[in-house]
Amino acid sequence: MPKALIIVDVQNDFCEGGSLATEAGAEVAALISEYVENHHTEYEAIVATQDWHVDPGEHFSETPDYKNSWPVHCKAESFGAELHEDLDTDYITAYFRKGEFEAAYSGFEGLLAPEDTVMTGERDANAPVAPETPKVSLDDWLQKQEITDVDVVGIATDFCVRATALDAVDAGYETRVLTDLTAPVSEEGFDTALEDFEDAGVEALEVL
Repeated sequence: MPKALIIVDVQNDFCEGGSLATEAGAEVAALISEYVENHHTEYEAIVATQDWHVDPGEHFSETPDYKNSWPVHCKAESFGAELHEDLDTDYITAYFRKGEFEAAYSGFEGLLAPEDTVMTGERDANAPVAPETPKVSLDDWLQKQEITDVDVVGIATDFCVRATALDAVDAGYETRVLTDLTAPVSEEGFDTALEDFEDAGVEALEVL
């Protein structure tokens, strides 16, 4: 069945040295690149999501609770919002940005970025989205590609990967999370995410 790989939020601010870093972010970026190099022919499409915050309100806080509020991160057009340098983007065919003016954890809340504003590489990650750009959601885009199955990887297992996978299965996709290609905020959160995946019918597996 036609399958897509969704690479969630492998951004500088979620990797070592970033404002909201996970312990294994850079390592996961490199592992995803290696996996994609070896397995890209198994996918009809490979897409990436980005936190892309302009003014997300109470999502940002100077006294964050690390559940509903967080330190400032992934500000639109900032270095922290760019994809990590260890993530190879050669096979990524579409990018989806989320959370401009509110909290957004799931990639399915994201909108397609214009073709001339890719996050890294030859095209300019910092180019603004034109107001007239059609608003295409991740779900709409996947349906147009006739995708039926998705694999989800990225950062963080217990937040944006979790939300993306749960939304994917809710939308009717056969959904897997490749857990060794994800980085959690905490081990406790990782274990809770695995329980949520099982309850929702998301397959969680290791591939390395």
